[in-house]
Amino acid sequence: MKLSQPGWPRMLPRGVVIGLATLGPVGMRLPAPGTWGSAAGVLYFLACFSRVRWEVAFAWTVLAGYLAVALCGEAEQRLGRKDPGQVILDEFVVMPLVFMGWRAGALLAWPQWGVVLAGFALFRLYDILKPFGIRRLQSWPGGWGVVVDDVAAAFAAWVTLHVLAALWAWR
Repeated sequence: MKLSQPGWPRMLPRGVVIGLATLGPVGMRLPAPGTWGSAAGVLYFLACFSRVRWEVAFAWTVLAGYLAVALCGEAEQRLGRKDPGQVILDEFVVMPLVFMGWRAGALLAWPQWGVVLAGFALFRLYDILKPFGIRRLQSWPGGWGVVVDDVAAAFAAWVTLHVLAALWAWR
């Protein structure tokens, strides 16, 4: 199976594509746009998914991830740059993955603000450093490369968060 950039966003006006992919002024005007996009993603998680089962958050994130692939890839083409920094829809939509199961298991030993802060910090760490082969995922075509590396960073943060909480509870 060969991945290709979805074609449907080509019919959308430039302002719509760029506006959605950059979360409007968040990606276009603020310094460190990836950090702000991730912070907006935390708010998105808290507002929409903090009280639902992880399966619901996962399913919505898969759907939102596909939309992000399409829009971020199209924004890449229209801006003429590979994975431009101001395109932050990818960070935003994957953030719920970091917090799957956040009200269960060993994570209950931490205050919720601590889980949110730790998850955010771990995601940013993995998103910036891109260890464990995450950097190679950026070579995927179009929006796939923009989004899939963030999915991998979110899963790495999720695993680390749960392992750290288990070690904390075990001590």
